[in-house]
Amino acid sequence: MNKVVLIGRLTKDPELKFTPGTGTAVASFTLAVDRRFKKEGQQEADFIPIVVWGKQAESTANYMSKGKLMGVSGRIQTRSYDAKDGTRRYVTEIVAEEVQFLEWGSSNNNSMANDQFNNGNENGSMQLPDNNDITPIDDGDIPF
Repeated sequence: MNKVVLIGRLTKDPELKFTPGTGTAVASFTLAVDRRFKKEGQQEADFIPIVVWGKQAESTANYMSKGKLMGVSGRIQTRSYDAKDGTRRYVTEIVAEEVQFLEWGSSNNNSMANDQFNNGNENGSMQLPDNNDITPIDDGDIPF
């Protein structure tokens, strides 16, 4: 079994590319995942390279940005390639099978949504309409 589940923050904006020929979308990014323990009172993190393919890659690139929290489930994959200097390089990365956006949008969008939810009231409570607009209904008019 090869299964990985991570929750962390993007270290920079995802990089979106398309494969030559088929044009399949592929996004790559690094996820900073906090460790469960602290060293000398400081939180430590691991920086995990992630690759996601297809529509999920496009959505990730379009809606996620540096610092946003996201969940990833997938598998660990290792590969190697020959670098330009002739040396053999080895890469270990997570190939995402599922991504979840746990935070998205800008802080301006979030505050605008909160303003709409709060209906412009400073203390956050919803303003009710005036009673003058309410028409009483006779129970006999209800068809059930």
